[in-house]
Amino acid sequence: MIFDTHAHYDDRQYDEDREILISSLSKAGIGKVVNIGADMASSERALGLAHEYDYIYAAVGVHPSEVEELNDEAIERLKSWTADEKCVAVGEIGLDYHWPDPSPEIQKKWFIRQLDLAREVHLPVVIHSRDAAKDTMDIMHSEHAEEIGGVVHCFSYSKELAKECVDMGFYIGVGGVVTFKNGRKLREVVEEIPMEKILLETDCPYLSPEPHRGERNSSLNLPYVVKAIADIKGISEEEVIRITEDNAKHMYGIITEV
Repeated sequence: MIFDTHAHYDDRQYDEDREILISSLSKAGIGKVVNIGADMASSERALGLAHEYDYIYAAVGVHPSEVEELNDEAIERLKSWTADEKCVAVGEIGLDYHWPDPSPEIQKKWFIRQLDLAREVHLPVVIHSRDAAKDTMDIMHSEHAEEIGGVVHCFSYSKELAKECVDMGFYIGVGGVVTFKNGRKLREVVEEIPMEKILLETDCPYLSPEPHRGERNSSLNLPYVVKAIADIKGISEEEVIRITEDNAKHMYGIITEV
């Protein structure tokens, strides 16, 4: 079944129909979802959702745009949450230079601290990187992120950088952008890297694939992403689903069926 490795179902955009939508996923072929924390509050909500639904798991972490809320006490709280049996990763963490704040130095400090946390608790990381390719790669190398493992989600850089991430043992998160007319770079990435290093993701409620671009996204739209990858790779959609599900279970350490 399809494994959505990156969703935000705790987002307020789902407040009116969250239970109905999440309950409909399995009938639509969605087997598992990892709900990703973006700040302290959403990390806690992600764990709550994971305990409400057998097929939802959680990642806890603070997105680079929100790192000004972090301090030593918050890191300790994150650490305590990683001990939860439904927590499978630290994320999303990383760098985002699209906006001027927080400053790059603050972002880098807390990216490294959260990488250290993941290493300490033996969990993979979910990395967010936007307009920050060089600094992201520099930190991944200097902090030996290859010893931690994880995924660079919503990958937006060149096929050469994707190969560099893959060579470090990282997976590449592929979502709705692969269906966009202006998504050529991501299609080149998918063409270049092995299927064994690709993960399906939505980043919902954002980044709906064509033909639903601009609408609220959900895991129900992942078949469009599956088809796009299958067309690029010249394999069946069933094979894309099987391989990416195996990849996700391996990365997140989800070994047995619930």
